[in-house]
Amino acid sequence: MNAESFPLIDLAGTPHARGRAYGAAVPERIARSVALYRGQMQRRGVEQAEQFRLARGFMPTIEAYDPTYLEEMRGIAEGAGVALEDIVIINCRTEMMFGYETLGKAETKREPDDGCTGIIVLPEAAREGRLIHAHNWDWREECIDTGVVLRIRNEHAPDILVFAEAGALARHGFNSAGVSITGNFLMCERDYQKPGEAPLALLRRKLLEMPNLAGALGQVFTKSRLCSNNLMLGHADGEAVDLECAPDEVFWMTPEDGVLVHANHWISPIARVKLTDLGIRNNSDSIYRQRRVAAVLQAKRGGISIDDIKAALFDEFGKPDSVLRSPKPVSFESISATVATTIMDTAARKMWIARAPYLNRVFAEYTL
Repeated sequence: MNAESFPLIDLAGTPHARGRAYGAAVPERIARSVALYRGQMQRRGVEQAEQFRLARGFMPTIEAYDPTYLEEMRGIAEGAGVALEDIVIINCRTEMMFGYETLGKAETKREPDDGCTGIIVLPEAAREGRLIHAHNWDWREECIDTGVVLRIRNEHAPDILVFAEAGALARHGFNSAGVSITGNFLMCERDYQKPGEAPLALLRRKLLEMPNLAGALGQVFTKSRLCSNNLMLGHADGEAVDLECAPDEVFWMTPEDGVLVHANHWISPIARVKLTDLGIRNNSDSIYRQRRVAAVLQAKRGGISIDDIKAALFDEFGKPDSVLRSPKPVSFESISATVATTIMDTAARKMWIARAPYLNRVFAEYTL
């Protein structure tokens, strides 16, 4: 790894031991995550005491979903020297930042969550004959200095290589069984209306603990969520499914001609009939981002290379509202940018990540 890459943290042992090692490895990055989300909540009029009260309200949901996750969070908090509530906020930040009205705040101003553009290319469409899963993560510019890569050795589940915000259990990655995942923001009128069973960051971690694609899909279809999200699931042996997840319903799609692309608007025809796309109001660039990436890759199907995928994800049409997002002001005194570009070759057990790709298109390699 070089100075411009995200740190790699090796984790093993019990959930609590993993958490302590994680927290102790990057306390300064976790402190930055804590400061980021405390600040985000304060700008929404939610002071620290109320933040902690809301975080404690999430703890029974986390424990009911998987008690080992709460134990791992306790370890992270201890290792980093921060409050457990802060680690809960990092792991439930989407639900906290955009759903705090439902959780007890009288008024709220909601906005889109992550941007993101995701790609899966099946082996038959790829030059090298292997599935490639790639992603641009568009979020707060501060996360350039909070990102980490976790390499988790599990005794009773597949090993995992996953990118995450410091203090979080997962964001996007793959496991030793060949399952890969990325996620994209979606929004509809059903969001934040009823409590959900699976906080988004923890659902992503759960999917990476599954031994096969069927197990991962089952986790999505059997649990409700507080808010919408798009999940792109792939398998190294050459399969992929996109799941547009409303809080209480899932709409699925599969690749066309070996290519699957998703940005931040609902694409499933059934979803577009049944739901109101609220995110598109502030994320209208999603329409051409998805089309442009899909068009470039479809034109090269059968010979799509990693360089072609990089070029698609570095497209700057409409800059700064482009596939590769340059820093731009957004609401609540925040700056949005493409924090990281990730490319995964799950059969080779390799992941390449470019940090702040609008500045530096140099990729660091991580292996499982």
